Formats: sequence, C-alpha cells, structure tokens
Amino acid sequence: MRLSIVIPTLNEAACIKQNVIRAFALRPNEVIVADGQSEDGTADLALSAGATVVTSHRGRGLQLNAGARMASGDVLLFLHADCWLEPDAAGQMATALMDTRIIGGAFRQRIEHDGRIFRWLEWGNATRARYRKMPYGDQGVFLRRAALEAVGGFAEVGLMEDVLMIKEIRRRKWRIELLPGPLHVDPRRWLKHGVVRQTLRNWTLLAGLKLGVPPDRLAQFYNSALPKDRHDF
Repeated sequence: MRLSIVIPTLNEAACIKQNVIRAFALRPNEVIVADGQSEDGTADLALSAGATVVTSHRGRGLQLNAGARMASGDVLLFLHADCWLEPDAAGQMATALMDTRIIGGAFRQRIEHDGRIFRWLEWGNATRARYRKMPYGDQGVFLRRAALEAVGGFAEVGLMEDVLMIKEIRRRKWRIELLPGPLHVDPRRWLKHGVVRQTLRNWTLLAGLKLGVPPDRLAQFYNSALPKDRHDF
C-alpha cells in the first residue's frame, strides 16, 4: 500500500504542525496539506513539519481534490486538521484493503473530552458508519485512488462534500469498512457551539440535503448561524 495523507486547512496554525508530525508517524509516502489561503501562517507551519503544501481556492471539496491531484499514493487518507490517528492505523488500512472487494472506509472516533455525552456521540457515529455505511469526513475517510477517480473526486460544493461522496459509493454498492482506529478528534466545535445545538444543526443540514436543497445554499445557512468573525471549516 502506497499511502498519501491529505489534510485540508483553513487558519489551523494552532494544530497543523503537531498533526502533520502525527500523520508522518503512519509512514505514508507523503503528507499533503491543501490550504485554502489561510491568513495565520498555516501553510508555513505545515511546510516546516515536512508536509507538501498545495494552495487552492477556499472550500473543502476544492481543497481535497487539489490535494488528491498532487498525491502519488494508490490509497488516499483524508484527515481533518483537528484529527489524528495512531501509527497502527496504517496497518489496519493495509489489512482491510487486502480484500479487493473493499474500496475504503473510516475509523472509530475518540473525542478528546471526558464528558459522557461525547461517548454517546462516538457510539452514534460508529453505529451510523458500521450499519448504514455512512461515515463522515471527521471519521478519517480513506479510499483507493481508483475508486476516487471513478466517481470524479469530491463534489466541489460549499458543504457536505463528504456526505455526497459516501452517497455515491453507496449508490454503486461498493464496500467500505469501519476500522477500530481510534481517530482522535478535537472537541472544539462541540465545545464552541454546544453538543445539542451542533448535532441539531447537522441533522437540519442532512434533512435539507435529502429534500434537495443545494449544498451551497446549506453552506450559507450554516455559516449564517455562526459568529460573524468565524466560519467553521
């Protein structure tokens, strides 16, 4: 397995250097940071940690595709900037992909907070990924390059590019696996917005997508609900 790790970033100076170093512990061919024109030195910090940096227009789908185009691996792991895996996750992926029917998957989460409600979130996310085959981007999605290219990459939309990708995989009846990980996740967005509020907002977005609301319009709704000085990425 030749592994490329792609990390999309937008103003992630607080965590990017440490998480690039953690990504290299998986012994990939490369770590690519796809930066959306950050204004806080994120790109320079990623470079100093050894990552290859590609700059694109802002938008996670755009950035993921930009990183994937630069990648040389036959397996691509897409990590959010505030998530990290332990080194044995590379072995978990390699073992799963020995089955040629499997085209990718994701990981069980460990949200870095002791609150009981976060254990419920982990359980709910794992249950969705295992039984509904619907992992999200914050579960560390990995894909064979051939599968990614077959679906034309990620949708270049303002929000929910991960959901659209997984829906396309499900439509084609391709097999994905949930691996034990764990994928460590920073709890910042739940702590900032509140666990219940963030969860309800996510459910509203999913319902809107199912009803046919364009993802870019959902992105406008999502960002309008956040403080004016900060849009989540």
